[in-house]
Amino acid sequence: MIYQIKVDGREYAIELKRLSQDSSLWKCKVNGKEVELDATRVADGVLSIVLGGKAYEITRDVTASGNHLYLNGRGFEYEVRDPRALRGRRGAGDYGEGPKKITAPMSGKVVRVVAAAGMPVEAGQGVIVIEAMKMQNELKAPKAGKVQKILASEGAAVNAGDTLAIIE
Repeated sequence: MIYQIKVDGREYAIELKRLSQDSSLWKCKVNGKEVELDATRVADGVLSIVLGGKAYEITRDVTASGNHLYLNGRGFEYEVRDPRALRGRRGAGDYGEGPKKITAPMSGKVVRVVAAAGMPVEAGQGVIVIEAMKMQNELKAPKAGKVQKILASEGAAVNAGDTLAIIE
């Protein structure tokens, strides 16, 4: 995943890649500098991170007045550009090679399948629409290709991270 984050007015490009599905270890690039970290979600909105042998607790607070992170109690204001909009960029990974999964960014319900299995799609073209908290989110093809499989049907409940479609 690639994020563009602004913390207290400073911009950071952050690329995260989990080392394995069943591990809490992540490879992380912050503005091109690579680090490994161990991250575990300990509660809703609370993350425990071990970085360079030091432990950090990060708490997230999203309110009408803004987004705030608390790193070991010290507060920071932040904003994140929509990471789904960055998935289609080719320069940040191997997006053009091999089959790519479209995953649910949050729990919700599939309200519409826009592209059927076997249908050709362009990068950024809508494939499936999910509804979460009365908001509809169109999930787009991460690359040009053909819809190999649709794994969720209209009306199905999905969880964050569920694979909904595969583009080959």
